[in-house]
Amino acid sequence: MKILNILGSSRKEGNSEILSDYVLNNIDHNKIYLSDKHINPIIDKRHTKEGFSIVEDDYEEILPALFSHNIYIFTTPLYWYGMSGPMKIFFDRWSQYLRDERFDFKEEMSKKKAYVIVTGGANPQIEALPLIQQFKYIFNFVNMEFVDYITGRGNEPGDVKEDQAAISKALLWNKSLKGE
Repeated sequence: MKILNILGSSRKEGNSEILSDYVLNNIDHNKIYLSDKHINPIIDKRHTKEGFSIVEDDYEEILPALFSHNIYIFTTPLYWYGMSGPMKIFFDRWSQYLRDERFDFKEEMSKKKAYVIVTGGANPQIEALPLIQQFKYIFNFVNMEFVDYITGRGNEPGDVKEDQAAISKALLWNKSLKGE
C-alpha cells in the first residue's frame, strides 16, 4: 500500500494539512503540495482531432507519483464552497491525460482508492457536501473507488484542532490505514 497525500491548500500547515496529518501519523506516505508546483491550465481540445497541445509545466513530474501510489488522500480547504484553485487545475488536466497515447489514464486510475479531506466554513458537514459530490463524480468518471471523506471546521489557522468529530474520524482512518 503506497499512500499519496495531494494537498491543494495555498497555505502549508493549515487546517487541511493538520487534519491530514492526523490521518497519516506514523504511516509511510508521500505528499505533493500543489502550491509548490507550476501547473498551467489547459485549452480544452478534447473534441478536436489533434487533441491537446503539450503543456510545459510540472505536471509531468507528478504523473509518476500518481501511477506509483494506490491510495490518494485529496486534501483541500473549502474555498467559496468548492475545492481550491490548484486542486481544480490539477483535476482539469486529467482531460489532457485521458487522451494521452502513452498510457491508459482511466485504466490506471481505476486501480486506485480515493479519500477526501475538506476543511473550512462554520458548518462544513453541510457546506462541503456539493464539493464531496463533485469529488464523487470525478472518481466515478475514472472508475476510481471513493472510500470516504472527512469534513472539518476551520476558518482561522488551527481551528480544526477543536473539531472533535473530524479528529475522531481522522484517527479511525489512521487505524484502518495501519491495518489495525
